[in-house]
Amino acid sequence: MLRPWQPPSLSPPAMAFPHKNTPPRLKFPRASASTTNASEEDDNRSQPGKIRRQVLTQQGRGKLDLRSDRDFYAYPRFVTHVDGGFISALTELYRRRLQSGSEVLDLMSSWVSHLPEEMEFKRVVGHGLNAQELARNPRLDYFFVKDLNRDQRLELESSSFDAVLCTVSVQYLQYPEQVFAEVFRALRPGGVFIVSFSNRMFYEKAITSWRDGSDYSRVQLVVQYFQSVVGFTGAEVVRKSPGGRKGGEGERPWYMGLLELLSGSSKDPFYAVIAYKNFKPVYE
Repeated sequence: MLRPWQPPSLSPPAMAFPHKNTPPRLKFPRASASTTNASEEDDNRSQPGKIRRQVLTQQGRGKLDLRSDRDFYAYPRFVTHVDGGFISALTELYRRRLQSGSEVLDLMSSWVSHLPEEMEFKRVVGHGLNAQELARNPRLDYFFVKDLNRDQRLELESSSFDAVLCTVSVQYLQYPEQVFAEVFRALRPGGVFIVSFSNRMFYEKAITSWRDGSDYSRVQLVVQYFQSVVGFTGAEVVRKSPGGRKGGEGERPWYMGLLELLSGSSKDPFYAVIAYKNFKPVYE
């Protein structure tokens, strides 16, 4: 029987700082308070898991629908938000990048996780905004409900997951820098964070920077989210165009997408941005 997630009681990690002694018989000019504070701030930003810069402007974080996200997702939606081609590509990506027996966090999940059926995991923890959807998800061992646009803190132990997944939901994060930093904290060294998305969205709930962008700029936006947190490896981009073609933008004449849209045959493009905590492991 599926059980709601019981968050562990977290105590703040102890932080050790090197003790610096002034060499004997040498005198140095005393740094001003402003200089010292700036130096400490730079040191903090260079530590793994820290946010080195904010990617989004205040305007870029805005949404058209100002209602609480919990209210918007109050009723379950037992539908898939992308087509079969996208789902097949995502499941195959999970098959290649995830390890059986690992511990997985499915962030911003729903009633389905698209994990390969033949793969068994030690535990899969789901997060989302609708408990009814999460309770229907057969791959989840536990779940918890939380609005990450209100509070980005994840009540999870540090270094407790081998993989974190975020499927067709990154466009709704108003504070992605903080969320990505929390994911970094929850991952074990060598753990992978897979962010997948297409060009679909709840338009009124997507942030301005996402709504106003192109497919290419959205990919670059997610790459910047990873780059904003110290310690993630260089982001890897996986693209799969409709019709099975892989690669970048602009492979087809611009009018083909319009013709598909007008004829009702348009298919969802597949994008995934992938990075690892500290290093990318090598499996034999």
